[in-house]
Amino acid sequence: MKKFVNIVVLLLVLAGVFASPAQGARIKDICGIGGVRSNQLVGYGLAVGLMGTGDDVKNGYTRETIANMLTRQGVHMRDRITDVKSKNTAAVMVTANLPPFAKNGARIDCTVSSMGDATSLQGSTLIMTPLRAPDGEIYAVCQGPILLGGFAAAGASASVVKNQTTVGIVANGALVEKEVETDFSQSKTFALNLYNPDFTTARQMAGRLNSLMGGSISALAKDSGTVVIRVNDSYLASMTTIVSEIENIDVPVSTAAVVVLNEKTGTVVMGEYVRISTVAIAHGNLSITIKEHVNVSQPLPFAPAPPRGDARPTIVDEKGAAVMAPGGQTVVTKDTDLKVAEEKRRLLMLPQAVTIQEVVQALNAIGVSPRDLITILQTIKAAGALQAELKII
Repeated sequence: MKKFVNIVVLLLVLAGVFASPAQGARIKDICGIGGVRSNQLVGYGLAVGLMGTGDDVKNGYTRETIANMLTRQGVHMRDRITDVKSKNTAAVMVTANLPPFAKNGARIDCTVSSMGDATSLQGSTLIMTPLRAPDGEIYAVCQGPILLGGFAAAGASASVVKNQTTVGIVANGALVEKEVETDFSQSKTFALNLYNPDFTTARQMAGRLNSLMGGSISALAKDSGTVVIRVNDSYLASMTTIVSEIENIDVPVSTAAVVVLNEKTGTVVMGEYVRISTVAIAHGNLSITIKEHVNVSQPLPFAPAPPRGDARPTIVDEKGAAVMAPGGQTVVTKDTDLKVAEEKRRLLMLPQAVTIQEVVQALNAIGVSPRDLITILQTIKAAGALQAELKII
């Protein structure tokens, strides 16, 4: 019963039963500004300073990268590439997100991932790695110690690994070298793109913006995911102030009725507007238990060996199990126990539920585990009695 109470609490909190039907949220939390986004960067480099956990010497690209790096430092290794050792070095991919409006000299975090057969990046340092955008231009350079969220230790006969040891971060390790050009402040119009497109939310957002800021802007819901903002000419010089005021306006958020099921963990999450129609349910578990027993029958003490060529049958008891072979032979037999148990459940009637609280109470009245609840919800949906979208992840 404790599991069911926990489910009730989780669903009530997530669905906001005790709040008003129309939940308000800041515009900055439910949508983004068109054209104002981060840009992905990627680079290839070397992590050095490993304690013998780097790439194997068979990885040709790691050895070639080391040779090229040393050549740029004035150490010519191109003709002696076979002398390059790589156990303390790992070839890595470096990724980062360049925030919008990032200026020259700003610092950002980088993620470093091993791309060879290195077993750990623990204690390593990323040497200078240029980070490029899809246009091929270098926008940042990353270098610094790699921080891991786990560790690995091994002895002669045992080892322990916690979390991932081949992926780490370089905190504030990338230095922005080139800015992404933008003319946002010079534009008269911009778009607010909803993270979860919904026609009702878009219409309510446009109406609230027009009622609160009608003197400086005009808002139009273009579709379910876009609200177009046009700034009046007299307010173009205050674009930053206008955007700041828009972002902090609360608007009602309308969401679709959704039930999310995670079959891996047994998690069930329901939205606020989930409804069920009257339906009858009978749910029971079927358990099949199979047990194997091995019996070894030993001969009597000092039992004589059977005569050569004696083919007499094995001695069995009243159940047919072998107890002793003639002439003192050892016999091994197997016994199988098969049990089938079917849980008896009566047919339950779930009344029509018009609020999420009533839905939770009705489902908990069945008295099943979260994993059984997933199966029941799928069956209710198939019967057409669940008025919500069912998402299985």
